Amino acid sequence: MLLDLSGKKILVTGIANNRSIAWGIAQQLNAAGADIGVTYLPDEKGRFETKVRELTAPLNPSLFLPLNVQDTSQIEVVFQTIEDQWKQLDGLVHCLAFAGKEELIGDYSATTSEGFARALEISAYSLAPLCRHAKPLFSEGAGVITLTYLGAERAIPNYNVMGVAKAALEASVRYLSAELGPEKQVRVNAISAGPIRTLASSAIGGILEMIHNVEEKAPLRRTVTQMEVGNTAAFLLSDLASGISGQTIYVDAGYCINGM
Repeated sequence: MLLDLSGKKILVTGIANNRSIAWGIAQQLNAAGADIGVTYLPDEKGRFETKVRELTAPLNPSLFLPLNVQDTSQIEVVFQTIEDQWKQLDGLVHCLAFAGKEELIGDYSATTSEGFARALEISAYSLAPLCRHAKPLFSEGAGVITLTYLGAERAIPNYNVMGVAKAALEASVRYLSAELGPEKQVRVNAISAGPIRTLASSAIGGILEMIHNVEEKAPLRRTVTQMEVGNTAAFLLSDLASGISGQTIYVDAGYCINGM
């Protein structure tokens, strides 16, 4: 049985530019035959909309919608549009995370309550309302994917509050898996990717050193690509992964197994 997503309608959030892991996922889903919907983060000058629209045009997304997960009305519009145009949802890809640079440096104990709340709301909590609105639209055997990182379980330099947010996100995956599985066999999983140079990771001090460390110590002696993460996402959203739910799948060239 080959990986085939033909006819599957999958919403991809979090594409910012051609380095985004979400972009790698969208490309691989498209290559497997999925019908893609894309969201972008709206800004006053429309720069993100223009950039994401031009980037994703070759994929011919059938939905292209603004989505700021801190705006409840925008979430409602996205899923009302899905209901009106798609009728159902076969996959949801959550690639949303944010923390201010000041929250990623220095002592974790210096994290402000505002910075903590913002990072947790966008990076972890947002998965819950997206799933809540998607719940009545999910098809039988639909899948949900989110992105995490090793900093959820180890103290990684310059990761601080984002590590706490990712730990909350991984816990959310388990609780959502338990909630969504019984009725329609909906599966929820996380992919823990190795460090990749993206717009989000550029905010992390020492990201290049982190990548070089993985290249030196990972069993495969390299880091991974957006496409490799995309391949795993396509697998997890396919019928080939029908028995996998509530899991964190590591796509990090084996780095997580090391004791270093």
